[in-house]
Amino acid sequence: MATASASNQLKEHPAAATAILSVIGYALVIGTFAGVVPRSVFPELTLQQVNRISDAIALVNTINVFVIAAGWRWIRRNEVRKHATAMVMAFTLIIIFLILYLTKIGGGGTKEFVGPAFAYYPYLAMLAIHITLSIVSVPVVLYALILGLTHTEHEIRTETPHRKIGRIAASAWLLSLSLGVVTYFLLNHIYGWEYTVAAAGVLVAPVVGL
Repeated sequence: MATASASNQLKEHPAAATAILSVIGYALVIGTFAGVVPRSVFPELTLQQVNRISDAIALVNTINVFVIAAGWRWIRRNEVRKHATAMVMAFTLIIIFLILYLTKIGGGGTKEFVGPAFAYYPYLAMLAIHITLSIVSVPVVLYALILGLTHTEHEIRTETPHRKIGRIAASAWLLSLSLGVVTYFLLNHIYGWEYTVAAAGVLVAPVVGL
């Protein structure tokens, strides 16, 4: 069967599959930021809609923090099925976040932090860590997920580095999401922001937030 064949390919070549999926993900994000993906692909958003999407993104990420933490706790208790369900749900939430985020950037714009220096620099540091971890954790998370989905419980424990990779992925994921939520509140509810409609060039702007 085609499905079985595809599953076997993933099982036999998890690193290659991780690389391909990571490149696709990076291309979508970079293409949207750089304006390579046409704006016509995305709905044209008002500032109010951008704000609502930012709120939705923060909610999705907050829920995901608890889902990942629960998944981590369950695997420490050897509740494998609950752990697997939580990790699949967490990945699904990341996909939802990505769709919302690209829609917001591609169809709307970005907000730049406006606040005092004593808040700006901690905000900038947290945002930098959040973005860096978001970027570098993509292949780690994908690799752990592919191993988990394509191997039996016995194989995972004895034949793969899933446990080690999973710890790294969950740690990076949790910290990135948590910092993303904190910077969201600093930008949207504690201090101020300026709105920029243009999406191109955002990758190099140091004060962009949710």
